[in-house]
Formats: sequence, structure tokens, C-alpha cells
Amino acid sequence: MNLTLFHMLIFFLFISNPYVSYVASATLRNINTNTDKQVLISIKSQTTTQPLDALATWDQNSTSPCNWTRVLCDGRGRRVVGLDLSNLHITGLVSPHIGNLSFLRSLQLQDNQFHGKLPETIANLIHLRLLNISSNNIQGTIPANISRCMQLRVVDFMQNQISGSIPEELTLLPNLQTLNLARNRLSGSIPPSIANLSSLSTLNLGTNTLSGSIPSDLSRLVNLKNLDLTINNLTGTVPPSIYNMSSLESLAVASNDLWGDIPYNVGDTLPNLLVFNFCINRFTGTIPGSLHNLTNIRIIRMAHNRLHGTVPPGLGNLPELEMYNIGYNNIVSSRGEGLGFLNSLVNSTKLDFLAIDGNHFDGVIPDSIGNLSKKLRILFMGSNRISGTIPPSIGQLKSLALLNVSYNSLSGKIPPEIGHLEDLQELVLAKNRLSSNIPTSLGNLRNLTKIDLSSNDLEGSIPISFRNFGRLISMDLSMNKLNESIPKEVLDLPSLTTILNLSRNSLSESLPQEIGLLERVVTVDLSNNRLSGNIPNSIQNCKSLEHLMLSENFLSGNIPSTLGQLKGLETLDLSSNLLSGSIPLELQNMKALQFLNLSFNNLEGKVPSNGVFSNLSRVHLEGNPKLCLDVGCRRGGSHRLIVISITVIASVLAMLLSITLFLYFRRNNSTIIGAPYSFKGQHLMVTYDQLRSATGNFKEENLLGRGSFGSVYKGCLSLEGQMREIAVKALDMETTGSLPSFLAECNALRHLRHRNLVKLITSCSSLDHKNTEFLALVYEYMKNGSLENWIGNGMRFLERLKVAIDVACGLTYLHHECVVAPVVHCDLKPSNVLLDEDFTAKIGDFGLASMLIDKDQSISSTHVLKGSMGYIPPEYGMGAQPSTKGDVYSYGIMVMEIFTGKSPTHESFAGGLSLKMWVQSAFPTNLDQVLDPDMVQEPEEDGESVNMKIQLDCLKTVIGVALTCTNESPEGRITIMEALRKLRSVQDMFHKSINMRR
Repeated sequence: MNLTLFHMLIFFLFISNPYVSYVASATLRNINTNTDKQVLISIKSQTTTQPLDALATWDQNSTSPCNWTRVLCDGRGRRVVGLDLSNLHITGLVSPHIGNLSFLRSLQLQDNQFHGKLPETIANLIHLRLLNISSNNIQGTIPANISRCMQLRVVDFMQNQISGSIPEELTLLPNLQTLNLARNRLSGSIPPSIANLSSLSTLNLGTNTLSGSIPSDLSRLVNLKNLDLTINNLTGTVPPSIYNMSSLESLAVASNDLWGDIPYNVGDTLPNLLVFNFCINRFTGTIPGSLHNLTNIRIIRMAHNRLHGTVPPGLGNLPELEMYNIGYNNIVSSRGEGLGFLNSLVNSTKLDFLAIDGNHFDGVIPDSIGNLSKKLRILFMGSNRISGTIPPSIGQLKSLALLNVSYNSLSGKIPPEIGHLEDLQELVLAKNRLSSNIPTSLGNLRNLTKIDLSSNDLEGSIPISFRNFGRLISMDLSMNKLNESIPKEVLDLPSLTTILNLSRNSLSESLPQEIGLLERVVTVDLSNNRLSGNIPNSIQNCKSLEHLMLSENFLSGNIPSTLGQLKGLETLDLSSNLLSGSIPLELQNMKALQFLNLSFNNLEGKVPSNGVFSNLSRVHLEGNPKLCLDVGCRRGGSHRLIVISITVIASVLAMLLSITLFLYFRRNNSTIIGAPYSFKGQHLMVTYDQLRSATGNFKEENLLGRGSFGSVYKGCLSLEGQMREIAVKALDMETTGSLPSFLAECNALRHLRHRNLVKLITSCSSLDHKNTEFLALVYEYMKNGSLENWIGNGMRFLERLKVAIDVACGLTYLHHECVVAPVVHCDLKPSNVLLDEDFTAKIGDFGLASMLIDKDQSISSTHVLKGSMGYIPPEYGMGAQPSTKGDVYSYGIMVMEIFTGKSPTHESFAGGLSLKMWVQSAFPTNLDQVLDPDMVQEPEEDGESVNMKIQLDCLKTVIGVALTCTNESPEGRITIMEALRKLRSVQDMFHKSINMRR
């Protein structure tokens, strides 16, 4: 007898006999509960939980599942109506059998590790009201047949890997009140038909890759309280009708590509707002003053936009305010008020987060800052124009976990009262003018994880009290005037893992043996100090080291062979010390080592040939005249390297010396001018015949390019027994200025050593086969050619950004870190930027370079107008002397060219229009109209393109840097160091955004 016939029989018995009716009812209930029990047993058999016995009550021998844990039955105990398997760490697929629980009203699978697709059988659950599968790894698309579950009130699919578009069928659920699809990989546009979900109170589509505009139809959701569209690719303006949704309590559209003015009366039209989040877009206008009238508002976030004007009055009206973030806009102080608006926030006793950084606020920090909320944890005030001192009252903010006032003009002492902030985890006071000693009271900050006091005028010793930093991860005290020895206690910080940077101070005495206690730290930079003595063998214990910089000290003795035990070391810089002895063979076994600088020491003996030494472009050994590449070269010989040191006091003396050198060269057929490569015992002797042979008689097919003063050829030359690819720059002696250019380039490069500068191997002054003068410079060969050849050829965003950062690094070295004097390149352009096999950008062609002796005097190769058309700063045309500001201008133009794909000499720039004007006219609202259309989006690990909105956010900052570099007035331009800092922050922001999306 089949089940249907059986049910019919029960029905007839039921209506004919009460006793039979009772028995039949019980039998039918048992059949129904037994059906649900078998489904649950089947689900359990495919499920592994943590703890393993979480579903121990699910027993096959049990008469009913209604007593099982995490199972809910209806009032009469007939059917399972609720199933809660949340937070059991379940792995595997969602069982398709779940669709057989046909009376299920609530299904909660959140906070597990389910993967695979959501089974189509879920659509069988027609009584379902709550469906929560959030925080799993569910993939695939949203099942279109979910529209059959007409009773659904809550759909929560947040934080999975769901892809595809939002199905129109999802908008056919008339009773839906909550739709949460955040943190997935949904793409396409937002369906306007979502407006049909008239009961909807919460709509969260944040952190996806949705594109297009915000549908104005959403304003028809009259019951909507929470609208979250953050972190997508949405473009255009916010529809005006959205600002009239009076029911809204939370409006969040952060991290998109939205623009337009925020209505000043938004607080009037959205009177119930508690959360207003418009961060990281392109919004313009001023801060809406009406927001300050919303006495119940908790969160106001408008950071990283293009807002201007001042902070409107009314901040004192916000007693419930928890977060106020207006960082990185163009907000200024009201005339004469400075930071006085902070006084109004005293009434916001629940304030937890305050950020005004990255604006143009001036004035002093008011003493009343100590009266801010006792709950304040985060305080960002950096990158403004704040002056004066740090008020001691700041020590009253007992709950502070982060204090950042970096990149301002603060002076005076660090108040000892900061040591009272016992909950402080990050203290960042970098790039100010703080002076005097570091307060010992800072040692009371036992919860500190990061301390950055770099780039100030701090003096005295490093406090021994720093030994109390039991949780410190990062310490940067660089670029100060700290002296005395490095306290042993500071090195005994087991938690230190990221960086210890004490560089550019006046620390003295020997390097303590306790440096070996830094077992977990990744970067140690003690360069540019006055440290002496030997490098301790205990450094072998620093097993996590990836970067070790000890250059520019007075370290002596041998290089410890135990350095070879640092298997993860990538950078080792021991240059400009007094180290002696041979290079330990153990260094060639360091497989991770990418950069080794041992230059300017007293090393001797044979240079190892394996490991990092097999690629001499990664090794710097110049300034060690007793080093050699083979045993025989130790004896030296009669072929000593002739080094012509050009040390000039004034430009006239420089030219006289140049003439003397030229006459000298003419008398000597094969003379080598001091080259960075000349570290061997037997010196390089390159003749015209060798270069002629190396370049195939200067064949046309080996021609790499022609410049103002000569041609560059590719060649292959044997240097100390090793064949190396080289680039030979042969000067045209008939061109006016070629000799001064030659001498200037030699003079500049003999002092310069940096990974972002093209390395000069040697140079030659000889006679060619026609018995005429021949001058040539021999460089390392750059396999990827010049940047000029890559622009417009499909470079990715990160590749372009990396090139811009590399060039900025090289310029920073030239302008601010040269030992002899600042060097001005004078001809920065894409054709003078070369790319090696790893796509590292290096600045080349120093034929027009100038060395600055002081502010009013430079040593130059020529007195003609410096630079190339389109890149020359305007002041040079007015007769101004070469300056670092001129290089910054050229750099800004080049950055625009890198990201727009257009040269400043492009034919479209005519009739008064220039590259700068063109870019400026589109900045920031229409930036996409000037970007290089061939710019390739970055791929993610799964092959999909990175959020274009993230790239546009980053590009806004990059182009902003370029425009600031090209200010008409030299005084209005930022330094290359500041440009580098901002570009690196863009790079960091890009990677963090990508990681957040994953």
C-alpha cells in the first residue's frame, strides 16, 4: 500500500471513529517527525563539528528530534521548524537534504566553514522566514529560485565568496525586511527593482564589486533604516532623492567613486541619522553644517574626499557622537581660530575616534584637548600645519590607544605627561621639530606596540626605561640628535618584530653583544651614527632579519662569518666603515640576499664568486682597493687605477679643472676615470679597440638610442674574466658641450651609489681608428630599456606606481642623502629612466647634472638652459640656477606622463594648452578622462581585476602629488622626500584595500 493510499484510509477512519481518529493522528505525527529525523540524521552523517560531540543528542534511536540540541519543533511537536548549526566550525558542503525539512522557518548556518554552492533544494523551504549563511566560504551564484521562499523576512549571505549579479528574482520576496549580501564578490549593477521590497528596513551590499550608479528608485523604500553600499565600484552622484529618505538611520557609501557636493541641509532632510559615512570618494563642497544639529548622531565620517572650507559650528550639540573623521580633505582653520573648534567637542562625552589629519589646519593644540572624552581611544592630527607645543593636558586622555601628530611643525619638549597614557599602543610624533631629551616617563607605556619619534631634533640618550616596552613591535628614533651608546636594555625587547631604526643620529661606542637578542625583528637600521668596535658575532641569533643596515659608522675588525647564518637576509649594508680582512665566503651561501654593500672599507683579498656575487649589479665593493677577483690580482702590479677627483669650490675653478683634465686625457690613450666598479686590485683598462669589439664596431643594430651629446650602444665586454652586457655611451666630439657633459657625468657618478641610479662601470678616453679623440662611458646594461618605450604599452597600475616610487627614491638620494653635496639631475624625463630585468627603475644620463655647494652656487657642466623641452621648470627660462625644486618640477611632469600616456610635447598640446593644464582641468572629478586608456588593471589571485575604484582612489593621490610638484612657484612645490612619502602611502593603501577585499 503506498503512502498516499494509506493517508486516505486514515482520513476515512478518522471521520468515522473518534478512537481511530486519535490513533491515526499520532501515527501521522510519528511519520512526519520521523521524516524530519531521518533528514537530520542524514545531515549529521555528512557533518564534522567542533566540538565533535556538539550534536551528540542527534540519535537514530531517539523517538523524536524535538528534544535534540539546536533543533526547534512547532508547538504540537509535529515538525521541525528551526535549525541552528551556527558557530560549530562545520566543514564541507551544505547538504541538499536540508530542502526536505519542508516546514522549516529558521535556518542558521552562520560562522562555519561551509563551501561549495548553496543547494537549489533550499527553494523547497517555502515556509522559511530566516536564512542566515553568513561567514562561510559559500561560492557560486545566488539561486534564482529562492523567490519561491515567499515568507522570507531575513536573508543574510554576508562574508562568503558568492559571485555573479544580484538576481532580479531576489526582489520578488514581498515580506523581506533584511537583505545582507555584504563582503562577497557580487558584480554588475544594483537592480532598481530592489525598490519593490517595500518592507525592507536593512539593505547591505557593501564590500563587493558592484558598479554603475546608485538607483534613485531606492528612495521608494519608505521603511529603510540602514543603507550600506560601501567598498564597491559605484560611480556618479548620490541621487538627490536618497537625501530625502527621512526613515534612514544609517547611510554609508564610503569607498566608491562618487562625486558631487554633499547637500548642506542633509541633516535636515535625514533627521533620524545616526551614522553618516561618506569616506574615500570624490565628494566636494563643504562639511554639511546641518549634521551638527543631529543631537543623536553617533558617527560622522567624510575622510579622503575633496571637501574644503572650515569646520562648521555646532560640534557642541553632539552628546552621542562616537566618531568624527574628516581626515585627508582640504579643510582649513577659520581665520584666527586655529584648532579652536576642538573645544566644542568637550560635550561629546562618548567620543571614541577623532581624526582631523591630512588637512590644512594651523594654529596650536589647545590646552582644552585634555578635556575631551575620557573614552577617546584614537586621535589623528598628523599632516597639518600645527605649530606650538604639545600641551601637557594631553596626558589626561587616559583611554588613548593611538596618538598621531606627525608631519606638523610642533616644537618644544615631548611632555612627560604622555607617560600617563597607560593604554597607549601607538605613539607617532615623527617629522616635527621636537627637541630636548626623550622623557623617561615614556617607559611607563607598557602596552605600546609602535613608537615613532623620527625626524625631530631630539637629543641626549635613549632612555633605559624603554626596556619596559614588553609589547613593542616597531621602534623608529631615526634622524634625530641622539647620542651616547645604545642601551643594552633597549635591545632586550623580545616582542620587537617589525623594525628597529636608530639611523642618522650620533650614537657612539660599540655595538652591544645584546643585539643578538633581537631574534624576531625583520629590519635593523643603525646606519649614519658613530658606532665603533667590531660587529658582534651574536648577530647570528637575529634569525628573522631581512634588512640590516650598519653603514656610515666607524665599525672595524673583520666581517663576522656568522652573518652567513642569517638565511632570510635580503639587504646587507656595511658600507663606509673601517672593516678589514677578507669577505667571508659564508656570504655567498645566503640565498635570499638581494643587495650587498661593502663599499668604502679596508677589505682585501679575493671576492667570492657564487651566490649574490655572481650578479655584481647587486653588489657594491668600490672603495676597497685591495679587493680582487682572483688570487693573482692581490699583488697589484704597475697598472694602477688613475682616479681623477673633481673637488670644486666654485664654478670657475670647476671649468679650469675640466680643461686641465681634458688635456691630460689627450696625452693618455687609455685612461680610466674613477668609476664605482673599480674595486679590484688590478684596475680595468678599457681601450677604444675593446669597446669597438664589444659593440661589433658600433653596429647600427646595436644602437640603443641617440642623445644630445652622443649615441648609446649595446655590447658585451669581458671584465676581469666575466662576460657582462654593457651599454656604451660614445660621445660626439663635434657637438658643443660634449666634453663638459662627459666630465660632469663622471664627476657626478663617482660620488653616487644607489639602487635607483644607473651604475657607471668605467669610462674611456682614447683615440679611435682615425686617430681622433674618443670619449665613452660604460654603464651596466638595462634589459628593459628606457621608460619612454614602456609608456603607453599596457603597463599595469602598480608597475607605473613602482617606477614613480623608484625614481623618487633615486632623486631623494641625489637631493638629500649625497655625502659630498646635493646633486641636481637637470634633465629628468622618461628616456633618461632605465628599467633593469626586474623592472627596477634607475635614473641615468647625468650629462647636465649640477652639484650644489650652497644655496646660491652650483657646479654645472654647462651654462646653457638645462633640461628637455616640456620638462624644464619655468624659472630656468628666467635665468634661475639649477635647483632641487627644478628636478621636482620635471619629476611631476614625468609622473603625469606615466599615468596619462601622453608626452608634454604631444601634438595635442598646442595653442597654450600643456600636459599640466590638461591634467589639472580634469582633477579630481574627471580624472578618468585623462588616464592612459592602455593602463591594465591589476589582476587578483583568482584572475579577476582589482576594483577599479581602488585604483582611481590611489590615482587621485598620485596625480595630486604630480600637480603639487609642478607648482609654478618653486617655493610652492613639495620636496621629493614628501612626494616619496605620499606615493609609498598610496602603495600601502592599495595593498591594504586589496587585502581587505579578500
